[in-house]
Amino acid sequence: MVYQWLAAMVLLLHLGFILFVVAGAALVARRRRLLPLHLAAVAWGAAIEASGAACPLTGLENHLRMLAGAAGYAGGFVDHYLVGLVYPTGLTRGMQWGLAAAVLALNAVLYVRIVRGGRNESD
Repeated sequence: MVYQWLAAMVLLLHLGFILFVVAGAALVARRRRLLPLHLAAVAWGAAIEASGAACPLTGLENHLRMLAGAAGYAGGFVDHYLVGLVYPTGLTRGMQWGLAAAVLALNAVLYVRIVRGGRNESD
C-alpha cells in the first residue's frame, strides 16, 4: 500500500514537473527567483524529449509500482499517460523534436513578455 501511494506521488510530481516545464514562465513573471529553476527544468525537459531518453521519474514510478505488486509500463510517462489524450497515434521522433521545439518556443515567448513587461518580483 505504501509503495502504491509513493508511485502515485511520483506520478503527480512528474505531472507537476511537466506543467512547470511547459508554462512555468508564467510563475517566473510573478516570482523571479524561480527563473534559474525554470530554465533548468526547460533544458532538462527539452533534452529528454529531443533525445528520446527516459526520464528518471518514469523509472522510479515503475519501480515503486512493481514493489507494490502492480505492473509497471513500457515507454515513458508521456507515452503512457498523455499520448492517448493529447498526441496523435504513432508519435514519431520528428514529432518529439517538434514538441521539444514547441516547449522552447512557448517559453521564449513568455520570457520576452516578462522582460518587456518589466514586472518586479512580488514575493
